[in-house]
Amino acid sequence: MKYLHLIWAALFRRKTRTILTLVSILAAFLLFGLLNGVRESFAQAGQSAQGAKRLQTGSRLSFIDTLPLSLNDRIARVDGVTKVTYANWFGGAYQDARNQIFSFAVAPNYLDLYPEIEVDQAQREAFANTRTGILVGQGLMKRFNWKVGQKIPLLSTIFPNSDGTKNWAFDIVGVLRSSNESTAGWDDQMILMHYKYFEESSPYIDGDVGWYVAGVADANQADRVAKAIDALSANSDHETKTQTESAAMASWMKQTADIGLIVGSIMGAVFFTLLLLTGNTMALAVRERTSELAVLKVIGFRDGAVLALVLAESVLQVLLGGVLGLGIAALLGPMLTTATGGAITMPPVGLRSWTLGLSLMVGIGLLVGLLPALRAGRLNIVDALAGR
Repeated sequence: MKYLHLIWAALFRRKTRTILTLVSILAAFLLFGLLNGVRESFAQAGQSAQGAKRLQTGSRLSFIDTLPLSLNDRIARVDGVTKVTYANWFGGAYQDARNQIFSFAVAPNYLDLYPEIEVDQAQREAFANTRTGILVGQGLMKRFNWKVGQKIPLLSTIFPNSDGTKNWAFDIVGVLRSSNESTAGWDDQMILMHYKYFEESSPYIDGDVGWYVAGVADANQADRVAKAIDALSANSDHETKTQTESAAMASWMKQTADIGLIVGSIMGAVFFTLLLLTGNTMALAVRERTSELAVLKVIGFRDGAVLALVLAESVLQVLLGGVLGLGIAALLGPMLTTATGGAITMPPVGLRSWTLGLSLMVGIGLLVGLLPALRAGRLNIVDALAGR
């Protein structure tokens, strides 16, 4: 801190260049904050206390292949399974095929395995007694300004109904709410409908389901139970793959898109460009101040002290831009979620993102400042003052 004024003065010696560099660093870490939050959100999907006691069983070949409904009772008899339910992807969209909504046709007991999703008891009874009834996530209700009792049209991008079109009509009978709104996940943005109505109305569904969800009595026995479930259909034409909820979610995401790879590739390109930019800026800044650095040595600064000053300047530059970028990302995420009514849900920039971000800032600062700092530390006073 003793020489902070020197470092600060050197950093803003060329104000325009420094400000432009800071804007570039800010943009890089703003992107990092937003994308890393998305990556963590996908990575943590299904990783909850309740999720640890749930297993998902799908086709071993692909998540789009279906399984026979006859497996339901057989899975229920597996030792260690407390409850079993099933669901099927509906592929719903509202008003436009591009306006996709997470929508599932589910068994009557589906919500019994998801205690973290709350539904008013009267609304749940209405759902059970209404053939065309649906339960809608609270976020979706706000997003489209829907009301309980309203009839809405949905377009299935996959399944036609009995009249040969893909236009379906449903009655909103209840709202899905997360027991902890601060950690609300997919349930806030999804629709549940009756599997029976879905099966009877679509000519392409005949006793098949997309996947099963089994509750286990002891999470420590999940692997054993999963193997027992898969053994039920071994060597059949519908072999299964049973995983914990978090593993199943990760597998499903990877078949759709490898979010981690996509985010990592983007950030790798961004930070590589940032290294070149800030490295060039620091090299140019040190080259312009050769005589000034020589004067510091003349008045008693040792080689190590000059090297440390240049490194500190480099790290401070990246920290200033990086902290501003992450700070804006932390503010922008919740604002974006609110502004879109939950259509785009941005997770908060948490402690892990800040820790990783600060580590990257210091690391990049040291890396880009190392060569200019070594050059400044080895500077020959006579040659520098002579302009050689």
